[in-house]
Amino acid sequence: MDHQCNQVLMFRKKLKSRLDPMRYEHSLSVSFTCMNLAMRYGYDIDKAELAGLLHDCGKRFPDSVILKKCLKHGIPVTEGERKALAVLHAKYGAWLARHKYQIEDSEILNAIACHTTGKPEMTVLDKILYIADYIEPRRYKADNLPQIRRMAYEDLDQTMYAILKGTLEYLQRKGGCIDPMTLQAYEYFKAQMKGNEE
Repeated sequence: MDHQCNQVLMFRKKLKSRLDPMRYEHSLSVSFTCMNLAMRYGYDIDKAELAGLLHDCGKRFPDSVILKKCLKHGIPVTEGERKALAVLHAKYGAWLARHKYQIEDSEILNAIACHTTGKPEMTVLDKILYIADYIEPRRYKADNLPQIRRMAYEDLDQTMYAILKGTLEYLQRKGGCIDPMTLQAYEYFKAQMKGNEE
């Protein structure tokens, strides 16, 4: 327990000096929301806290710089990610979490790596982090936040489907590039919802 607390305090100190103030506050808020969802779904609270705290550790640079850093460190970058650069901080963040913050737990690293796009067959921690990033208390832009927040404590898969559907609709309206992994994640959770109805 003491080790976890000391580790978390050390990570917070590092992040506070490296992230802009709003990004740091967002990271704390996601961390607390992850812990809350972990309690609701009987998941490891400590792992959820670390995933939430470090999920945006790679977001201290502009997207173009993050791309260069990924290429420099041999992090694979897909064609879809090159077109939707905003998602790339997740992969870079997972690399940083491993190499700069000494996180070796693959479940935490994988959750950080997919927190921007989602993916098919997500673990409980993957879903908790993805959802916490969307619903944390400082978020306010999405119209359906009250419903999504309530849903998050009822059914993770249904919440994933609702968020992914809303994200795709928003990107299509805005004319933004959609990473293929987001589409795959959406199709996967859409099929899950259909399966539940049958």
